[in-house]
This record gives sequence, structure tokens and C-alpha cells, in this order.
Amino acid sequence: QVQLVESGGGLVQAGGSLRLSCAASRSFVTINVMGWYRQAPGKQRELVATITSGGSTGYGDFVKGRFTISRDNAKDTVYLQMNSLNSEDTADYYCNVRGRLLGVGVKDYWGQGTQVTVSS
Repeated sequence: QVQLVESGGGLVQAGGSLRLSCAASRSFVTINVMGWYRQAPGKQRELVATITSGGSTGYGDFVKGRFTISRDNAKDTVYLQMNSLNSEDTADYYCNVRGRLLGVGVKDYWGQGTQVTVSS
């Protein structure tokens, strides 16, 4: 059974920082890409950042150097360091893992989401 355990969300003042973590269960045979997406009320889910097993990263245009994604392959954990937060960053943040379970092809798996609220 796949579990993606997210942590690190919460309430922060504008200009502050948060660090999100997402640990994948040990059920994965391989993990290709790990990432973060977010969804604000009334808006579509959007890409925040992704990182491949080789360490290549990609970011949404709105990030503008404020966020850094990293991963610990030994722990199957992905992190998102978010700095210079503003009210527009308020959203539910979802961890995503693209990987393969034993006997199953490559699929996308999602965490339950962690809420980030930035007060102005």
C-alpha cells in the first residue's frame, strides 16, 4: 500500500518561510519523479516544483527563485523549501510521486495535501 506522508504546512506571515516534507512508503520499486503541486480555493491544481531521481529540477513560473525542491533518495523523501511567501501562495500543497510498484507500471501517486496559509 502506497503512502505519501506530508508535513510542514501551517500558518506563516508574509515574507516568512516554510519547509514541506513528503516521505514515500517503502513500497516503491523505483521512483522517477517527485514533486509538489498546489491548489488554491476556486483554482486549478498547478505545478510548484519537480525533481527527478538524477536531481534535475523544474519550477512553476510563479516561483521566481523563492522555492527550492530537493530529495533524499535513500529516504524516498522530497522537500520543498519556501521562502519569501506571500498571500498568493496560500493553498493546499500536494506531494506527487511518479514511480513503479512491484508488478505495476509507472503511475502517479498523490499525498493527502498539507495546507499553507500566508497572512498579510
